[in-house]
Amino acid sequence: MHAIVEKLLTSPEPSVRFKVRVGVLCETPDSPGIRALQEEVRTSPRVGTLLGDGEIHRHRHLYAKWKGAHWVLLRLADIGYPAGDDALRPVMDRVLECWLHPDALREYECTTTAQARRLRGVPIMNGRARRCASQQGNALYSATVLGFLDERAHRLVELLARWQWPDGGWNCDRNPGAAHSSFWESLIPLRGLAAYARVTGDGTARRTAERAAELFLRHRLFRRESDGSVMNPRFVRLHYPCYWRYDILCGLKVMAEAGFISDPRCNDALDLLESKRLPDGGWPAEERFYTLSPAAKSDTELVNWGPVSRKRMNEWVTADALRVLKAAGRLNAG
Repeated sequence: MHAIVEKLLTSPEPSVRFKVRVGVLCETPDSPGIRALQEEVRTSPRVGTLLGDGEIHRHRHLYAKWKGAHWVLLRLADIGYPAGDDALRPVMDRVLECWLHPDALREYECTTTAQARRLRGVPIMNGRARRCASQQGNALYSATVLGFLDERAHRLVELLARWQWPDGGWNCDRNPGAAHSSFWESLIPLRGLAAYARVTGDGTARRTAERAAELFLRHRLFRRESDGSVMNPRFVRLHYPCYWRYDILCGLKVMAEAGFISDPRCNDALDLLESKRLPDGGWPAEERFYTLSPAAKSDTELVNWGPVSRKRMNEWVTADALRVLKAAGRLNAG
């Protein structure tokens, strides 16, 4: 493993080096060396492309996949952009204003899918809030990691706790018969809540995150409870970025961040991740959740996140895999 770590430390991408130095080599995030590296991230060509004209493509809807401000802030938070940059504050304000707007939070009781689709807001069906909680979850994560914590972030925590389903997750399915949470809608709120609890010590955030983590742990991160089979074939293929979607690496990454990676129910996913290691010591991106085609109507990325091939190493996937294995005690990177 030492060779692949050394290779990543020579990457031209400062964000890859940041992920390795902090997540694998455990360098202190507020050390002078890491702060200097984060400044390199901030001024990197990748970040320059993501930020575009400095207003993160203000002409686009902030939720436009994957070019809108909501998604750009999420990627900046994941790749080591320095916290507290006032240049991002207007953008963060727009995102928080959107997901805390009264129209988006209006709750109303309904019994049919047609009724649930008629109004903007949060339909309540059979006692469960049908909300895309990954939206508030991503905003909470970005605000926490990028250093924009105020009463609005705490409001997001309160909403996520209020909308949490009995099994610990969230779901936006407006079918009245839907009674189980969605992995896709539940991992990101868990990530945001865990980050907020870690920074602030907030008890509500921590308890809500613990309940959400149990949803994933009960399923060993990718298996059905009923028969142990794989829940979704895409869950066991590696991607970067995952945005609001899910795979075992993203799940393990959040388990590590939230403090649950030592739970033995993570072992199946850890074993599977280790089995995907390439002969050169790295890991591949087996699929991607984005397109680089400018003609695509949605899911168009502004930057390329590396090769997609079962036989070629992807630096972003590899840096995250090493971080997870280090947190799980399965890696000695020296």
